Parts: sequence; C-alpha cells; structure tokens
Amino acid sequence: MAHPRAAANRYAWPTLHCRALRMNKRLLLWLAPAVAYAAVALWYTNLGGKLSDEEVEAFAAQLAAGGVEPEGVATLRRFMASDDGRSFFMVNLTAQRETPAPGGPAPSQAMERYMEYMLPQMLRRASHPAFVGPARFQAMDLFGIEGADGWDQAALVRYRSRRDIMEIVANPEMRERHPYKIAALQKTIAFPVSPTIYFGDLRLLLALAVLAATALADMALYRRRAR
Repeated sequence: MAHPRAAANRYAWPTLHCRALRMNKRLLLWLAPAVAYAAVALWYTNLGGKLSDEEVEAFAAQLAAGGVEPEGVATLRRFMASDDGRSFFMVNLTAQRETPAPGGPAPSQAMERYMEYMLPQMLRRASHPAFVGPARFQAMDLFGIEGADGWDQAALVRYRSRRDIMEIVANPEMRERHPYKIAALQKTIAFPVSPTIYFGDLRLLLALAVLAATALADMALYRRRAR
C-alpha cells in the first residue's frame, strides 16, 4: 500500500505542473508584446547619433552633384552641421497653384507624383506626417513678411533624424521628383523645429495601447479562471 504522503505528492504534481504552465503562458502574454514594442520603439528612435563631419561632406557632395545651387548646399550644410542627434518636425505651409504650370500637369497630380516618392521614403525611416489640415481663414496675425496672408494647408512632418531627411533629399531620384512639387505650389515655406511640448509621440501612444490591450487580454484569460 502506498504511503499517504507519496499518494498526495502523486496527485499534487499534475496540479503544480498545470499552474506552472499557466504562469509561463501568462508571462509570455506580457513578454511578447513588450519585446515587440521595444523593437518598434528602437526602430522609431535615432540610434545613429549626430551626423559626422564625413557624412556632412558626403551629403554636400551628393547635393552639388545633383544640381543643387551653391546657396542651397550651403544652407543644408549648416543644417547638418548643427545636428543635435534628435528627431525634429518640419513645419510646412503651402498654397497650391490654381492653374497648372506651363506645360505641367494639374497641381494635384503634380503633388501626387512628388508624394509617390516622399511618403515611402519617409515611412521606411520612421518619419511621417504628424498633422495635416486645410487652412480655414487667412493669416490673422501677420507682421514683417509680405505675401504670407493666404495659405491652403499646414502640415507637421516628423523626421527621425537629420540623417534620414538628408538621405531622402540627396537621393538622385529627388532631382526628378522635386520639380513636381514646384509645379504644384504657388508658394511654400518649410522650417525645422524641435518639440518642447508634444503629447503625440507614437512611442507613448503605442506603449499605452499595448499596455491596455495586454491588460485586457490578461483579465479575460486568467482573472476569470482565478475566481
């Protein structure tokens, strides 16, 4: 006849095994989203640091070889030289042509041709529009600048780094696509800014979404069983 303690251990082992298996599955439920989130967050963050002097000179040479005017090359060189290694936003104000440029496509078609290049290039570098919206009225506070009272659209575009935007701008295909932007617009202004207050960072939003979804899944799968 088996010893009572041995019999109890024999029946307890499957129970302990099931509990351990359940704990492992629960750990995996939290670990898998955490690893996936970390991978996305690292990709979304600039880990390459500031542009080196060699990179600045290489990009400047590419721009000059691509036909960019010396003044434009000098401006972009200063932009690269002041790199802080952080992400930034490009503020864009645009006014579309009412009629096509001489010999060019319709303004909307021209912009589509330009964005066919820009948007995929941005997205693969964790860069994207953060805000786009039509103007609802003319400029209501204007001083020291002429011809800036009327705009059609405002856009705020996030770039992961200055290296990323320079890879896009210095690409030889940009020479073919940029004229479409000029053909589409009557006027435009674009300048980079560094955010000091910004609550729309996708890393934060994604973290909250992943946390909420995982917590709900945990509650649905395990807390009901615990009751």
